[in-house]
Amino acid sequence: MKQTRRDFLRGTLGAIVATGSVPAYSQTAPSRPNILWISCEDISSHLGCYGQANAITPHIDRIAAEGVRYSHAFTVHGVCAPSRSGIITGQYPSSIGSVNMRCRATKPDSIKCFTEYLREAGYYCSNNAKEDYNFKPSAKVWDQSNRKAHWKNRPADKPFFAVFNFTGTHESKLWNSADFDNTHPKRLKPSEWQRPDKMKVPPIYPDTPEVRRDIARLFERITEFDYFVKDRVDELKKAGLYENTIIFIWSDHGNGLPRAKRWLYDSGTLSPLIVRIPEQYRTNAQARPGTVDGQLVNFIDLGPTVLNLAGIATPEGMQGQAFLGANLSKQRQYIFGARQRIDEFYDMVRAVRDKRYRYIRNFMPFLPYLPYLEYRERCNTMKAMRKLHAEGKLPAASALWMANVRPAEELYDLEKDPWETRNLADDPAYANIKKHLRQALQEWMIQTRDTGLLPEPEMLHTAKQYGGECRIFQQSGAQQRVEKLLKLAIIASQPQKTDLAVIDNALADADPAARYWAALALRGDIYERQTQQKKLSQLCIDDNSCVRIAAAWSLSILGEGEKGVSVLEKELKRPEQTDDSLQFALKVLDTFGPESRTALQTVQALYDHKKDHKYIARIGKHFIEKYRQ
Repeated sequence: MKQTRRDFLRGTLGAIVATGSVPAYSQTAPSRPNILWISCEDISSHLGCYGQANAITPHIDRIAAEGVRYSHAFTVHGVCAPSRSGIITGQYPSSIGSVNMRCRATKPDSIKCFTEYLREAGYYCSNNAKEDYNFKPSAKVWDQSNRKAHWKNRPADKPFFAVFNFTGTHESKLWNSADFDNTHPKRLKPSEWQRPDKMKVPPIYPDTPEVRRDIARLFERITEFDYFVKDRVDELKKAGLYENTIIFIWSDHGNGLPRAKRWLYDSGTLSPLIVRIPEQYRTNAQARPGTVDGQLVNFIDLGPTVLNLAGIATPEGMQGQAFLGANLSKQRQYIFGARQRIDEFYDMVRAVRDKRYRYIRNFMPFLPYLPYLEYRERCNTMKAMRKLHAEGKLPAASALWMANVRPAEELYDLEKDPWETRNLADDPAYANIKKHLRQALQEWMIQTRDTGLLPEPEMLHTAKQYGGECRIFQQSGAQQRVEKLLKLAIIASQPQKTDLAVIDNALADADPAARYWAALALRGDIYERQTQQKKLSQLCIDDNSCVRIAAAWSLSILGEGEKGVSVLEKELKRPEQTDDSLQFALKVLDTFGPESRTALQTVQALYDHKKDHKYIARIGKHFIEKYRQ
């Protein structure tokens, strides 16, 4: 049976914004369960219980043997802050406007974090200690959220929901692997040290000493996490609470190596999820010891599942859905994912996955897979890949991800190609599968009111008018606007001569977001060159900065980089320009070729003035080092 929109979407964003009531709760077990989340960062499913031969994770494996292990659990975003915003709210980051990395989204009070419902129902909620939600949480979210937060601090009569997050597996903890023999984690015994020569190197990486050391260090950090899990479990047992506490173990997204974290492939979004439920709290045959559950789980489902296990009804309009407990909805048919600005790099990618296939739409296919990203460049594997690429020695599967452009559409068969290296999007044998998944993705973007269709500076500006990013697409005619912008974004990803009428209409549209996508569509070879240049020249003096910047971008792609540089220099010198527009213009300039060298003095002046702005400083520093003699 074909899945309807209602099946995969638990209400529109309008219901989210309008709903603020407290769901009813009941006590169906002898007492309400305590619930413990033990989370970590950047590990993928690299655990012994997931069949990883190099993993030394006996304590996590023991919890898995006493509970259920999920084989198809996915984060909605491949990087921490957007992912965590979705987890804490049970909403898609692209719906609530928190999809850009380390943004400052405005969250209306009507969109609650799921812990607020727990606290209203009598739970003590503690978080030790990372938040990183892309918005400022209210005082109602946690009873305690800091490095001292602990369930032990609760009043004696309260059940608890407690989060403990382990940061030792973060990608930055791999950077010392260059000095591998002298930097083993202190808690590990020599017998738990990994040997780089014993590592299995995935086909997406070159087999080099640097890569092997990074993988070995990752497994050592995961063993540190295993000890962290042991400590948390021992605390429960010592307090006599082990059989009164439901335990979740999970990681926020894929591991920190290139082409994993930050991306929407399985390597970036497929995550471990283990749940142990004491017998007295199990519903039917759920979470029986040693079981494996293959249903599709999205991490925005974690919050609704906790609420359901606590006897609290899922709030109306919450997009996540419970996968444990009573009165469950139909299991997901699809997993959706989003990628937008990652640190200083602007992008827009959306993906949908079913049990077997993943479809990806690159809305900016003119961008490289692995552009310069200051934080990621510190990774030793990344350094090795850059070096081998410069020497022309990267193996074919690795070289794919060093391409300067991407296909607009990607399709992968996960059963035959688990590392997603063979794009089937243009294979006629898979045309119906591509069409089906493409349609599901577009319906999701429309129904969830995807805010990423707005360029970030425009989204932030408009959010101030309506009291939040999520409210922009709740105004009159919002669905029609989303449909229009999505159509234009798809055209911009693959502009064709048959799209000329639609593009011309968009160029005259009062909506700046429509003109923005039309400006990017003009990079294609679809008009007579003189006509194309005239249209872009008009857009370069548009009254909206995002449109002007997009026009300059297209000029550069068409080989008119000098004109594009002139436009962007004016943007960088505008005294009234917002930091968001300055950052956007500077990053677009940084994608240009050597012709952008003429803007060096302008960039230096901006860098000197904005050194305290993390991303402007990063882009400016890279630009200056690239072109300064």
